[in-house]
Amino acid sequence: MTASKSYAYFTPEEYLEIERISLIKHEYLQGQIVAMAGASKAHVIVTGNLSALFVNHLRGTGCISYATDMKVRLPALNLFYYPDLAVTYDDRDRLSSEDFILHPQLIIEVLSDSTEAFDRGEKFANYKTIAELEEYVLIHQNQILVEQFHRHDNLWIPQVYRAGDTIEFSSINLSCPIALLYENVAQLL
Repeated sequence: MTASKSYAYFTPEEYLEIERISLIKHEYLQGQIVAMAGASKAHVIVTGNLSALFVNHLRGTGCISYATDMKVRLPALNLFYYPDLAVTYDDRDRLSSEDFILHPQLIIEVLSDSTEAFDRGEKFANYKTIAELEEYVLIHQNQILVEQFHRHDNLWIPQVYRAGDTIEFSSINLSCPIALLYENVAQLL
């Protein structure tokens, strides 16, 4: 006879209530609440650099850039994720008072050793179900390397950027040297 583990099931509404008062962040995976690990210094710097670039670039456009603390909800899959950065131009997100967005056009994840396989595998597969998502970007924190995926006729076309390249965030019409993403991180690599 084998024993099985049982876990508490939380509804999305219960998760959102818990998350509003929690001192740490959790993702929601089909009824389970999973605590998120802290980020490295390089991870935080890269995310901050991106946030500054995006906020300045998007000012006055109606697009909003959310860094680290905004959840993306995938209701059909019963999931909530915290991407490192998400951009939405959709009025349903911009005008909603909810603690999450549903219609991002751009999602960025800064990879860590513990999350890389999940971010490029199951999480990306789940994000692909977002109809408005045009661009998914994976940024390495231990080397200057960015992997970008663009949706084109429901196919995801990869593009790799390395040191010295200019990266194109076509979903928000922004080009910049990759060095700007890694500013103040080079000494940590």
